[in-house]
Amino acid sequence: MANDKKNIKENKPKFSPYWIYGILIAVFLGFQLFSSSEFENAKNITTSEFFEYAKDNDVEKVVVINRRIANVYLTNEAENKEIHKKSIPQTFIPSATKLPNYKFEIGDLQNFENDLKAIGKYDIYSLKTDDNVWGNLLMSILPFILLIGVWIFIMRRMSGGAGGGAGGQIFNIGKSKAKLFDQNTEVKTTFKDVAGLEGAKEEVQEIVDFLKFPEKYTSLGGKIPKGALLVGPPGTGKTLLAKAVAGEAKVPFFSLSGSDFVEMFVGVGASRVRDLFKQAKEKSPSIIFIDEIDAIGRARGKNAMSGSNDERENTLNQLLTEMDGFGSNTNVIVIAATNRADILDKALMRAGRFDRQIFVDLPDVRERKEIFEVHLRPLKKAKDLDLDFLSKQTPGFSGADIANVCNESALIAARNGKKEVDKQDFLDAVDRIIGGLEKKNKIITPSEKKAVAYHEAGHATVSWMLEHAAPLVKVTIVPRGRSLGAAWYLPEERLIVRPEQMLDEMCAALGGRAAEKVIFNKISTGALSDLEKVTKQARAMVTVYGLSDKIGNLTYYDSSGQNEYGFTKPYSEQTAELIDKEISDIIETQYKRAIKLLEDHKDKLTELAEVLLEKEVIFKDNLEKIFGKRAFEKEEQITRKEQEIKD
Repeated sequence: MANDKKNIKENKPKFSPYWIYGILIAVFLGFQLFSSSEFENAKNITTSEFFEYAKDNDVEKVVVINRRIANVYLTNEAENKEIHKKSIPQTFIPSATKLPNYKFEIGDLQNFENDLKAIGKYDIYSLKTDDNVWGNLLMSILPFILLIGVWIFIMRRMSGGAGGGAGGQIFNIGKSKAKLFDQNTEVKTTFKDVAGLEGAKEEVQEIVDFLKFPEKYTSLGGKIPKGALLVGPPGTGKTLLAKAVAGEAKVPFFSLSGSDFVEMFVGVGASRVRDLFKQAKEKSPSIIFIDEIDAIGRARGKNAMSGSNDERENTLNQLLTEMDGFGSNTNVIVIAATNRADILDKALMRAGRFDRQIFVDLPDVRERKEIFEVHLRPLKKAKDLDLDFLSKQTPGFSGADIANVCNESALIAARNGKKEVDKQDFLDAVDRIIGGLEKKNKIITPSEKKAVAYHEAGHATVSWMLEHAAPLVKVTIVPRGRSLGAAWYLPEERLIVRPEQMLDEMCAALGGRAAEKVIFNKISTGALSDLEKVTKQARAMVTVYGLSDKIGNLTYYDSSGQNEYGFTKPYSEQTAELIDKEISDIIETQYKRAIKLLEDHKDKLTELAEVLLEKEVIFKDNLEKIFGKRAFEKEEQITRKEQEIKD
């Protein structure tokens, strides 16, 4: 019964102020209708017809309204005539006064009066001025009613009324835009959904533990950290970690982006920061997550002429104060994420604001396997799918890249009409993501195809002959994306790189252009991406890593990222010339080295290129048939945990 009463109450129409507006408009329209209905039902006649009726003594009176419309009233005898039967007015509302039978529009009033005098009927004529009071009143105030109605409608929308979200309208412009996740909001992401990232996961799990069991840590006199900054390349799982915290913490979780503080109005950003922390303190213990914090946390300028943004700096100042200022801010932990930690303000990065910086790096081979396991759960995959193989085939891939590979492989399998996703679909997906879509219908001349084949065969040959070059996986001369051919390698995952390793990689990259020179004695523009790669590597060797004997153990790399905005270089013109010459010497030395290698194995290069022209795609097995087994065995890679287990 109680539920039925509740449902009846809920089904009752809710009162709306718009009802009042509708009733008032209906009343005005009604008055307008009734006041103007006096001659609306009268039949229209011509002036000549009126004068005929007047001569026949059928007209009792004629009343000219506002010197324009003439209302004709017939005598009772005339109304009984057959000719006037249809002139009797029919109304839904009874009237106390007699209504006109006919009406017509007169021309000039003076001529009308003269014509009446001429037929001797001037005595039936009268002149009347009819003011439609309600109609005139309505027409005069209607614009104001419309303006007031529009103003009320706009104000209701702006104040978060119909269709407006909290904080999204003009009267709530200083309110925080943070989305609140609490016990009433189910967040399904947990730490089980976050594969890899063991160190980062331990850090954020401890933050959750702080809020759940604070006594465990404060009993020894410790303080709960005020903030944690997640730093790492794009796609490594920083936001995913925050989602897992929201799902695990079971405390109010405020989520927003750094750009949500930015507004065109002055003072809005600082106001939103204040409102955000006010809400968080009211619901403490709580967590605030600010994604892409570099939108407001960029280092402040030193003077007004440097193009600094005062409004953004005011927002940052307010954030600094709220995180660790004069007021207390207990049991509110701030988690932020960015991939541009180098440009953040030093005051924001200090201990007491962000006590912990958690670096979320690209996953290694073991972590990639775990990530594959997570993203393969919803896929209908082949039973013999080797996850170890997939994880080794995707070096340098982030978690987002792996998710993309899994999704792309499912789409490829579906496109080919398969019932399950197999190993080849994953390899095709990796090729699709790295190299782009195959363009088998691209028009290419035989001479160009031959040049591309020798170019790619040159890469394969040089890399096969060098100890530290990455081992080849496959080579293709089928156009992909913007390239006419491509070679896939499986680079070794190194934590430190030695000069000989970089030089071997540069030599292998220049193998394509060297092959064109050896075979055709000509070079082409096809080596653009190779030249770009080796130039960056050589410049890094000289100016970043200090691997050049002529420059010495110097680095001109600025980890803060401030030098890239300056107009001056951190070295002299003489040093700049020396750097340019050293870079050129390194590249030219490796180019000559590649030419020498290819000249020594010209017959095998030609044989490989002919196989490539015939099959268009060749693999590691084809190279082994031509060159034999590769002589260089790589050092076994083991993790620190595996080493501890062995020891």
